[in-house]
Amino acid sequence: MPSVSGRGLTVQHSRGLLLLAGTPILTSVLIIGGQALMRRLHAPVTPALSNSSLWSHYRWSINPSERREAALLLAARSQASAKRSRRLLANQGWGNDPLAAVTLKYQALTAAKLGQSSEEQQLWQSLLTRFPNSAASADALYQLGQAHPALHAELLQQQPGHPAALAAAAETETKSPKQAIAALHLARWGARWPGAAAQLKEACNRISGDGPNQDGRLKLAQALAKIGDSSAAEACLQGTPTTPAIALSIGRALLQGNGDQHQRGKQRLLQLAINNPDDPAALKAAALLSEPLNPDPSLLDALPQSLQQRSADVAAARVRLGEAPRPLSIFKRWPNNPAAWQLQWDLAREALLSGQWKTAETLLQAIPSSSLPEPLSARQQFWLGLVLSKQGQQTQAKNVWKQLINAHPRSYYTWRAEVRLGGGDLPALNQASTSQSSDLSDSSQSQWEPLNSGDPFVNRLWRLGQTQEAWETWRSQQPQSGHSLKPQQQLVEGRLRVAVGDSWTGLSRLWRASLRLINDDCNIRQLLHRSQHPRLLIPVFQKASQQEAVRKELLLAIAKQESRFSPGVSSPVGAIGLLQLMPPTAEELAGGSLTKDQLQNPTRNATLGARYLSRLLEQWQGNIWLAVASYNAGPGAASQWITPLLGSDPELWVERIPYPETRLYTKKVLGNLWAYLGSGDDQCDS
Repeated sequence: MPSVSGRGLTVQHSRGLLLLAGTPILTSVLIIGGQALMRRLHAPVTPALSNSSLWSHYRWSINPSERREAALLLAARSQASAKRSRRLLANQGWGNDPLAAVTLKYQALTAAKLGQSSEEQQLWQSLLTRFPNSAASADALYQLGQAHPALHAELLQQQPGHPAALAAAAETETKSPKQAIAALHLARWGARWPGAAAQLKEACNRISGDGPNQDGRLKLAQALAKIGDSSAAEACLQGTPTTPAIALSIGRALLQGNGDQHQRGKQRLLQLAINNPDDPAALKAAALLSEPLNPDPSLLDALPQSLQQRSADVAAARVRLGEAPRPLSIFKRWPNNPAAWQLQWDLAREALLSGQWKTAETLLQAIPSSSLPEPLSARQQFWLGLVLSKQGQQTQAKNVWKQLINAHPRSYYTWRAEVRLGGGDLPALNQASTSQSSDLSDSSQSQWEPLNSGDPFVNRLWRLGQTQEAWETWRSQQPQSGHSLKPQQQLVEGRLRVAVGDSWTGLSRLWRASLRLINDDCNIRQLLHRSQHPRLLIPVFQKASQQEAVRKELLLAIAKQESRFSPGVSSPVGAIGLLQLMPPTAEELAGGSLTKDQLQNPTRNATLGARYLSRLLEQWQGNIWLAVASYNAGPGAASQWITPLLGSDPELWVERIPYPETRLYTKKVLGNLWAYLGSGDDQCDS
């Protein structure tokens, strides 16, 4: 029977034509889809990629190195599942690329998690045999050294600064013949490592005699001083003559002690300066003796004249004592010295509080803004704008504030400049924050930025989400313990420490870097600023925000200042946890008793802290100045500081807070708040 026809064409004919017509369409679709896939695969492997994009690299990339990179990054995101990590890393330890060593390390660690001890040992041995000089091999030496102690000795010699070497040294038995060697290793490379202090003290007790032993005693004493144990450092010395550097370390540590120790510290520093006036340590000793707001003039007078004349700190101290009437000469001579920066602010603040606007203007202009670190430059510019405004120079003041906002990251002073220009409005803080997709995890993919450590392999590890390995590799390459890092190195170390969970030390390093890094490069300023405001523990703060009706950004601002996002930290006065709650206050908020472990629980602590903030905001009718000051000093103290100045010039009101700690705290928290209310991705103009 013939086919049914339509418009002269049989069904078979039409199907054939459709097939012919569909072929180029299908080809085009495949080409377009292939191009999209190639573009997707061409994107470099970074934490900014989604899991689906990484999976495409892992399955379809024609480059085996890219497939391994994708496997490592996917495994880093799958740490909770050892079985998944094992599947991802299977057969990825090939070749001589340093990443092969890292892969073998994580394969061994994964085998340990799965209880595959025989496989684990084989992987460690393979790593040590194939890559004996890699940083990852330090872990192999450490693990295999548990059964073969000679490997620990090899580890200490080959990679002395690696965390695995420090762990091995700290775990050496106190009665072991190698204990002294381990203690000296820690003194040189890791005095702050957990367990190191006990090793240092034990070694000091066991050292006797003269000669080489005395050199070891000096190293141990210096290490104890650098970790702040001045009593143990003095006891370790037992009258041994010190070098200037060791005398400086011990004198600095003693200054932090009780009254008697404080006095001994001063005398040690003075003697150091007198005996070694040309040594760099003498200049630092003079700075420590000049540091108090009311320095002892007799100590300054006792310093060698040559040392006094070249010390900016001594010159600044003379001004504070009223002995040097012309501070402007100090600013001119030492514009890049922190002592001059602090003196400039102290004098300018005094003039601001007394309403001497012209004097304040002169002082604020005495050091060029370009000579100051970013936070101090922002402070200088804001107050310069304010004194110009107070003198009726409104146009000039607005120009200064606009320049401040354009040139600096979001901070307390850029916020106040915006307010002075008619903006800077804060959202209602006594309401829950709306969740944002970028905040759904602690380490949002969009927040990833290159490390730029100066070491290509460390940068590569960072790019592949191997933050722990990047930190250990970088740490193992640094100089011995106590060596001062340059600001750029502090920036790198701070970012690495925050990434591996040590936000307490990491944020401290970043803050120190910001106070020493003088760089007109906008990108560096923005990077440093973003690094100092990580969005950590977001699910915890989001939950507390929703439950207690307090802005999440305010909770982040408080937590950053109170604990640097460290749930286990406790203050000297007994405050505990993320938002540093005093136990009686926390129990009142909770309506029952709480253990320390409960207070250290991030979710519980954040919820109670948010509840307290909610009450303070209600008590002060939403006034953020009083709420933040009350969180630090207590509502009773804050109630005594209320003056009309709070409404007209709140910046001057803050500077009149009689507690220096609360004064700084209020400005820091409000600066954090303004930063967290921003998008977090501020960029510089090209």
